[in-house]
Order: sequence, then structure tokens, then C-alpha cells
Amino acid sequence: MDDATLPRTVEGVARLAYLGTPELSVPPLRALIDAGHEIELVVSGPDRRRGRGSATSPSPLKAAATELGLPVTSELADLISPDRGPMPELGVVVAFGRLIRPQVLQAVPMINLHFSLLPRWRGAAPVERAILAGDTTTGVCVMAVEEGLDTGAVYGRAELAIGPTEHLSSLRDRLVGRGSELLVEVLAGGVAGLPGPVPQEGEALYAKKLEPAELAIDWSGSTTEVLALVRLDRAHTTAAGRRVRVLEASAAGADPPVRPAAPGTLSADTVSTGDGLVRLEIVQPEGGRPMAARDWLRGGRVRDGDRLGDPA
Repeated sequence: MDDATLPRTVEGVARLAYLGTPELSVPPLRALIDAGHEIELVVSGPDRRRGRGSATSPSPLKAAATELGLPVTSELADLISPDRGPMPELGVVVAFGRLIRPQVLQAVPMINLHFSLLPRWRGAAPVERAILAGDTTTGVCVMAVEEGLDTGAVYGRAELAIGPTEHLSSLRDRLVGRGSELLVEVLAGGVAGLPGPVPQEGEALYAKKLEPAELAIDWSGSTTEVLALVRLDRAHTTAAGRRVRVLEASAAGADPPVRPAAPGTLSADTVSTGDGLVRLEIVQPEGGRPMAARDWLRGGRVRDGDRLGDPA
């Protein structure tokens, strides 16, 4: 190949591969395109069944890439195939959810947008674990991808405060927005102009993926713990043998203070916890729509003194 056929890169513009799968990986892709970077290949998860029936549908990232007219594949091997032409200068990874093999990393260096302040909350569920732990601050990091789990040196980071009652959906949206900006900032000088990476320092904590059982409310826990779980938007309990999601709740103090009944005991619109009371505000009965808790309670399926959380 002579010099005339080599790919030309405009100063400050990078030739990128982009790896991701869920909806939150779409805004950073759009931000990179808007900043003028060239996306040579998108790698996303394979088409899957995402609802009832046998029909499959593409991942949110694949759907967006197709709409934008970008080449897209579900096979990582396509990234380093000699048939596809020159390698991208850099891979950008955002919630890809799959192992990237060493031979791919050797051929295409990669950076990852991670939704925590590393090394705190390495792993699959950093935003959820930050909320459950009661963190008041989190952030985003752009780091080098290496074989270790989220262990790479950091090219850039930005901090965000976590609101005391902020839900996962709101916090994740803000992190994606700031993370998209941070990616553009880090790549403002192109690949050659990447900032010097800084090794991670401090105690490493791991954010393992939430198991479905962790989303069941344990009413014997503290009010703080129960409300943190509700803020994940998928917390649930059982009432009269049927599952109900608790979408909004708040601490319910009593004046003068009263000794709570057994954990899970319903009294009007409040439920006893291990150390106090939680007021139900918005719930979603199994098979139904979200509704005000007071309207759900008027339905007569549960009464004062009933225990929530008994096996369905």
C-alpha cells in the first residue's frame, strides 16, 4: 500500500470503532459523530427477542447505527478482519457487556466510558451500587481498556452529585449526558492528542450485577435501605399474594414517635420497616399501570394490619 492509498485523518478527528449495546450507549455515539469523528464500524449485541412472541429485534445501539447509515456487526472478529480494510485508530466502548479478547485489544487500542469514579464501583452495575451504598457523589471516567476488569488508567473524569432522593433513571441520564461530553473533550485532539492517562488510586470496590432477588424489598431493613432500593425503579414486594412494584416512597415520621409494628405491616398508606415507617406514594400492581398508592389501597385487596412481603 503506498502513501496515496493510506487513510487520511484530519487533525483532531479520530477514526473510531464503537462498541455498545443498550440505549445508554446511543447518546455518546451521536456526540462523537456531531464532534466530527469518523465511525468506521459499530459492534453491538446480536438481535434478540425483547418482548412476547418469537420475533427478534436489534439492540438499541444497532438500531441507531442503522438509522445513521453506519456499518454495524455483532461479531467482534469483524473488527480485526483483514477484509474490512485499515484498522480504526481507536475503539470506544460504552456498556458493551461482552468480553473483548486480548488479540482484539492488541490490534485496536480502546477506551471505555465508565459510569463511576474509578476505582470505586468497577464492574457491571456502578450506578445501582452507588445508590444502594448511599453515595452522595459519583461521576464518569474515560479509561484505557485492558484485560483486568475496569483497571485501566484514566484519561479524564468528571464528578456529579447524587440527589438525596434521586432515582436511577434520572442519575443515569445525567451521567450519560456528562459522559458524552467527556468523551468529546478527551478526543478533542484526536487519538494523537489524548491526555496522559493517570493510574487509578484508592480502594477498589466492585459493582456486581444486581440479581433479581435483590430487588425484593426486605421490610426488616432500615428505612434508608428500603428507600434506596425504591430509587432503583424496579423494587417490588407482595401484597395479598400478588407482586406489586413500589415506584415512589418516602420516609414517614411520627410525632410523637411510635414503635413500628412488625416489619412489612401496612397501616393506611405506610409500611413498617426495621426502624421506622415508609409512606407508599406510587405503586404498580402486577399486570397494571402505575398509580397513586392511595388509589391502589382503595381497591380493597389489602387492609390495615396486612403484612407486605409474604411469598407470592
